[in-house]
Amino acid sequence: MKTQRFFKDAQNPWEELGGGMRRKIIAWSDDLMAVCVSFDKGAIGTAHFHDIHNQIAYVAAGSFEVTIENETHILKAGDAYQALKTEMHGVVSLEDGSVLIDMFSPMREDFLS
Repeated sequence: MKTQRFFKDAQNPWEELGGGMRRKIIAWSDDLMAVCVSFDKGAIGTAHFHDIHNQIAYVAAGSFEVTIENETHILKAGDAYQALKTEMHGVVSLEDGSVLIDMFSPMREDFLS
């Protein structure tokens, strides 16, 4: 997969992740990656942590129950969260069509394979 200078949504298909989740990689460099992730209602982004990646997620649509290190909040469109590397975090989608824009530093090489 080659990075794009311009991202046009209609020209980029969704990658099915299973469990009611899909993603589109928007763009990346060595230091940064942006990814759009769409969730069906009730889809679970299982709690996990990253060894080397810091993550910021912006709620572009819908709402989520977000847990970071045993602290839980309901976030709606326009809200965001930050999960630093090694912080356990996960989400549950509360509405169909809920969307996160995930940003990772450094970029997620595993998403490109």
